[in-house]
Amino acid sequence: MSRIGKKHIELPSGVEVKVGDEVVEVKGPKGALTTPRHAKVAYAVEGNQVNITRVDESRAAREQHGLRRTLLANCVEGVTKGYQKELEVVGVGYKLQVQGKSVVLSVGYSHPVNFPLPAGIEAKAEGNKLTIMGIDKQLVGEVAAQIRRVRPPEPFKGKGIKYANEHIRRKAGKSGGKK
Repeated sequence: MSRIGKKHIELPSGVEVKVGDEVVEVKGPKGALTTPRHAKVAYAVEGNQVNITRVDESRAAREQHGLRRTLLANCVEGVTKGYQKELEVVGVGYKLQVQGKSVVLSVGYSHPVNFPLPAGIEAKAEGNKLTIMGIDKQLVGEVAAQIRRVRPPEPFKGKGIKYANEHIRRKAGKSGGKK
């Protein structure tokens, strides 16, 4: 039995779950999200909790049991609290700005990089820190990863865009003057 799959999901006040044929819709104070349904997993909304069970004991049902429960729990948490990722820009002269629905990065290229934010994502800049916020966990993580890819941190000086909790392993530079 899946340890994660057999846990029930508590629904906070103001959150509504509607199970459809193809998707499960979750509505809350911050917005609405949907997650796809699988035929081998059954959803039961009882009062203020959702229980997810397998239809049979096949391999596909066992694979999907914990996954579908986690996806639904992420939707419930997203519409109540939301998600955020923090990035840091490290380097002399490196800076960032949020202009409307885009992030402008000056990270050592000959031109500033303009990164448009997708719908449902907000950004906030404070000094050299950038906070990406939204209700969809997957989308928040993907946008943060795409911004980091503009200038990933390098191992010698640590310059670049990194996650706030990321540790960069440093390498030794050239060891000059050996005889």
